[in-house]
Amino acid sequence: MPTETFEFQVEARQLLQLMIHSVYSNKDVFLRELVSNGSDALDKLRLEKLWDDSLDADVSDLHIEIDIDSDARTLTVRDNGIGMSYEEVGRLIGTIANSGTASFLEELREAKDEAGAEGLIGQFGVGFYSGFMVADEVTLVTRRAGESQGTRWTSRGEGTYQLETVDDAPQGTSVTLHLKPADPENQLHDYTSPWKIKEIIKRYSDFITWPIRMVPEASATDDKSDEAPEPETLNSMKALWARPRDEVSDDEYHELYKHIGHDWRDPLETIRLQAEGTFEYQALLFLPAHAPHDLFTRDFKRGVQLYVKRVFIMDDCEALLPPYLRFVKGVVDAADLSLNVSREILQQDRHIEMMRRRLTKKVLSTVKDMMTKDQDRYATFWREFGTVLKEGLVTDSENRDAILAVASFASTHHDTEPSTLKQYVERMKDGQDDIYYLTGESRQSIENSPHMEAFRDRGIEVLLLTDAVDEVWADAVGEYEGKKLRSVAKGRIDLDNKDEETPEGEKEKQTEEYAGLLGWMKEQLDEDIKEVRLSSRLTVSPACVVSDAQDLTPALENMYRAMGQEVPRAKRILELNPDHQLVKGLNQAYKEREDRSDLAATVELLHGLAVLAEGGRPKEPSRFVKLMADRLERAL
Repeated sequence: MPTETFEFQVEARQLLQLMIHSVYSNKDVFLRELVSNGSDALDKLRLEKLWDDSLDADVSDLHIEIDIDSDARTLTVRDNGIGMSYEEVGRLIGTIANSGTASFLEELREAKDEAGAEGLIGQFGVGFYSGFMVADEVTLVTRRAGESQGTRWTSRGEGTYQLETVDDAPQGTSVTLHLKPADPENQLHDYTSPWKIKEIIKRYSDFITWPIRMVPEASATDDKSDEAPEPETLNSMKALWARPRDEVSDDEYHELYKHIGHDWRDPLETIRLQAEGTFEYQALLFLPAHAPHDLFTRDFKRGVQLYVKRVFIMDDCEALLPPYLRFVKGVVDAADLSLNVSREILQQDRHIEMMRRRLTKKVLSTVKDMMTKDQDRYATFWREFGTVLKEGLVTDSENRDAILAVASFASTHHDTEPSTLKQYVERMKDGQDDIYYLTGESRQSIENSPHMEAFRDRGIEVLLLTDAVDEVWADAVGEYEGKKLRSVAKGRIDLDNKDEETPEGEKEKQTEEYAGLLGWMKEQLDEDIKEVRLSSRLTVSPACVVSDAQDLTPALENMYRAMGQEVPRAKRILELNPDHQLVKGLNQAYKEREDRSDLAATVELLHGLAVLAEGGRPKEPSRFVKLMADRLERAL
């Protein structure tokens, strides 16, 4: 096929310009990314050969090779891994279609410092393009294992790239960088210098499990010899999880995390675990310091790397940790699993289940230790991952108590500092039997909710829950240490019987006085309301709508419908504040007028206002606006 020229998509061109104009202070990371890509390609080839023995591929000496030519000023990073087909090069390299380019650019603009910007390369899978930080032109030659024809990709990063097929490409991928002139003032080092290459490999890639070799440049004396110079292996290839803790530095652990987590920050916490006995395994897990941008997307890849006797088996082994710990990165190395174990087999394996349970408990106990010993790091963890961890309260009953022990929630007790359930219980007022909470879109909207009025007046603490999962877990958990979890927007909340200032018998008198109005309003709102009653939770607002104790809230109904589950629409309860002048006037008008058609519109407005106050919307917004405009016109 002839050479074809293609244009990059708009976002890819923007990305290339950022790379070329060097927004990153540390340009050394380009080599880390290219070596990491090569390591991934070698892992994939070994796995494919394991699953398909008929694959025509040489796996006898898998390695990464670095070749420098100071005269031509080129640096080549070569692997003999899985390689790419012509179509894959166009799809994965040419268009950056799967790299999340738009998200990358957005995060890059929001990065607060150069260090933050620099690490986004690996996080968004655009590491290949970091080569343009140090090169005027990049050439990639690749051949997929099992195929006979290779592909060459070339670009100067100026908006276009060339693709052509080649017949003599070796198995794997080589990336040749035509280096820019060295410019030490701008942190652009001489990457044809062997000592510089060794320094970068040692710092970033020493733990890579495949040998990284560098071929010494031929000298004048070498030319007279028939023997080619012997390649030098630059990395130790030592499995960090298998080495004693006192032999491994924190920096080495951090670089391993950055490699497998595609993250630029150091991890928040490193967790080591070694199990001995009938089933032996080692684990090295990391809690990130920052939630990945796609944590809550359907395509988020979760799971840790699985090794068997230090042989890489699987990149994202979902069976080893529950979904609510999907942010955890790391390595698990088992001694007694089969090398050709599949994902389907893992789901049935009892050893895997044992490991999953132990790893889960270890992660939760680590968070508990963090909570006790380092409040700042715990606060960072909960801010980034609290929402996803709370999913376990619904899905993992076995560890529910452990999750509750490390959970914290915003509360009316303090404007900024969260509270644990244990702390809430310790502060409960005498005679208070329940733990009260309210869900909503934000702290401000919850605090302004009419449902909060009586609790605020009486100084009763309420948990302020703003995550979507809070609607679900609070119902699923039900209680904590014998104290029932109660939504202040559901069921009857009778606080008057705990208030000594309430005159005896006043409640019964009010109920009798308003009985006629309540019954008539129920008839007017029968399509939407199952009951109209007097409220003990309102002190300022005229009315509010609440759900029955056993009914789903509107937010929960909407959540289930968004998930494709049809649930019946539950009628709500309208509660009136008998001390509000609007309600008093409505009751007086009801008693005095025989023609109540005008009052019916007022009742409809009152119900609509109550729905709006809790963050909902009237059933017929246009009718509600018309009624409101009509009432305002009469008031002028």
